[in-house]
Amino acid sequence: MALALALALTLTIAAAPTEARPAYEWPLQPRPAIARGYDPPPQPWLSGHRGVDLAAAPDAAVLAARAGTVVFAGIVVDRPVVSVTHPDGVTTTYEPLTPAVRRGQHVRTGQVIGYLRGGHPGCTARACLHWGARTGAGRTARYRNPLGLLGLLRVRLKPVPLDHARGWAWE
Repeated sequence: MALALALALTLTIAAAPTEARPAYEWPLQPRPAIARGYDPPPQPWLSGHRGVDLAAAPDAAVLAARAGTVVFAGIVVDRPVVSVTHPDGVTTTYEPLTPAVRRGQHVRTGQVIGYLRGGHPGCTARACLHWGARTGAGRTARYRNPLGLLGLLRVRLKPVPLDHARGWAWE
């Protein structure tokens, strides 16, 4: 009986689910330092920092964070940008980089999509990759912290006052 119980316990432990690996990977290798974090504006039309800046060396290879289709590879204002739309509906953006891909091209996770240029405004390192993520487009675009794609963000619930008569409610 004790042997059967020990065997059952061993099989249960061995069959325990492992932690799921995020679908996205870092767009730079080795894992970069975060030079500037995500700082969204309080309203969608206001200015803010809708991505993260990742410190790296100039000319570093920039990698597709997940497989997808290149929807843009060109200049926005005065900066070269690559945007990739992924099967889950997220579009990731990478700037400033010299593109190694073209619009319409399918890319694999970890494939080189360009090479980092130096001199990103607001970057304290010699070069920074601005990495952004969003769902939707135009006025319906919802920007996301790309670090969440890597499973690095903690979700916290906090109580918010609903009204004095009803007490507290969860947001």
